[in-house]
Amino acid sequence: MIVDFHTHTFPDKIAAATVDKLQSAAHIHPFTDGSVAGLSASMRAAGIGLSVSLPVATSPRQVPHIDDASVRICESTEETGVLAFGCMHPLFPDPEAELDRIVSMGLRGVKLHPPYQGVPFDDPRYVRILTAAGARGLIVVVHAGLDVGLPGVDLVSPDRIRRAVEAAGPVTLVCAHMGGWRQWDAVAELLPDTGVYLDTSFSLGRIRPNGDGHPWTEEALEMLTEEAFLDLVGRFGADRILFGTDCPWGGQAEAVERIRALSLSEADREAVLGGNALRLLGDAART
Repeated sequence: MIVDFHTHTFPDKIAAATVDKLQSAAHIHPFTDGSVAGLSASMRAAGIGLSVSLPVATSPRQVPHIDDASVRICESTEETGVLAFGCMHPLFPDPEAELDRIVSMGLRGVKLHPPYQGVPFDDPRYVRILTAAGARGLIVVVHAGLDVGLPGVDLVSPDRIRRAVEAAGPVTLVCAHMGGWRQWDAVAELLPDTGVYLDTSFSLGRIRPNGDGHPWTEEALEMLTEEAFLDLVGRFGADRILFGTDCPWGGQAEAVERIRALSLSEADREAVLGGNALRLLGDAART
C-alpha cells in the first residue's frame, strides 16, 4: 500500500476559504479543494491507499477542537482512506493532559508548525511537547525549514531541530520537506545522526505557481535535484524516509511518479512509498 504521510484537509464549511487564503499567501496552485472528499478522490486517482491528514493549531485554544475533529475523520478512515493526527501548540497550558486525551481517543500522532505558531522549535515549550509525546509513544510531525507562504520566517532550521532533539527524551520525530525546506545542505550536515525521519513533501520537482504574479525567479521555482534528493536518502537511510505530498499543495499522482522514477532499489522504493509509514503507524493503519 502507498501511504501519503503528509497531507492537509479542512472542515467542509471552511475548506474553500482556507485554501483560497493559503494559495494567495504562498502563490501556489492547489491540487484539491482541501476537503476530505477531495483528498480521497485524489488518492484513488493516484493509487494511494492511505493518507495522513496533519492539522495545524495556530492558537492554543484551537487544540482540543481540532483534536476532536481529527477523531471524527478517523471514524471514516475505512471509507475515505484518510487518517488524521492530532495537533499541539507550544502555548497550550497543559500539553501532557491533552496528549493523554489524544492517546485515549486513538490518534497516532500530532503535528507542530513553528512558523504558524510563532515559537522557535528549540524553545523549552516545544521540548516539553516532544518529551511528553515520546513518553506516550506518539509520532510527532514538524514542519521543517522555511515556509513558502511565510518568507523570511526561520524558526525550525536544522540546527534548531538538532538542539530540540538533543534536549528531549526519545521521540519519533518526522521532519517534513526532507528535513528543512530550502535548508537541505544543513540537513545533510546536522541531522543524519539524530534518528529523525524525513518526509518527501514539497521537496522534489518544481513549484507550481497559481498565476497571480508570484515573486520567485525561475531558479527559485526548482526544488531538490534527483542527485541531491538521493544523497539525502543515502545519508539517512531509506528506512527513515516517508512518502509525503503536502496535498493539496502537491499533486499526489505526480509525486508517486517522481518517487517511482528515482534510481532506488525496489526494496527501498517500496519502503519509502509505504512500508516505513505502515511500520510507524502500526494498528492505526489497519482501522
